[in-house]
Amino acid sequence: MNHYETLFVVKATLTDEERNSHIAKIKDIVEKNGGEIVATDEMGIRKLAYSVEKQSRGYYVVIYFKGQGELVGELERNIKFNEQIIKFLTLKYSNKKELAHFEKLVSNLTSTVAPTPAPVEKSEEVTASVEA
Repeated sequence: MNHYETLFVVKATLTDEERNSHIAKIKDIVEKNGGEIVATDEMGIRKLAYSVEKQSRGYYVVIYFKGQGELVGELERNIKFNEQIIKFLTLKYSNKKELAHFEKLVSNLTSTVAPTPAPVEKSEEVTASVEA
């Protein structure tokens, strides 16, 4: 299996529900075509370097996944038809140095995304004595 990274920019004017549904559709395409999503990085709304389709801001999402070459063609074809995604780029990690970088990126994302348990606070009961 090959290692890939796809960055895409969703229109910033969408509601959270609409944006999440478009992101979920992209993830479903990867999984339905035999891919395995390793990590996802939702970078949030950022200013674009130049206007694209009259949009000056966009919501950036990066998906790291493993799959066969045919998967990338199908993924990019579906992204092109999605009018809410204004830009995308897919990278393939092929040599040892790139694969090591891929693993490092994924491990950083999975370690920072993992929820940490909340610290348990001990509450001390304070009793007040009233002298009369």
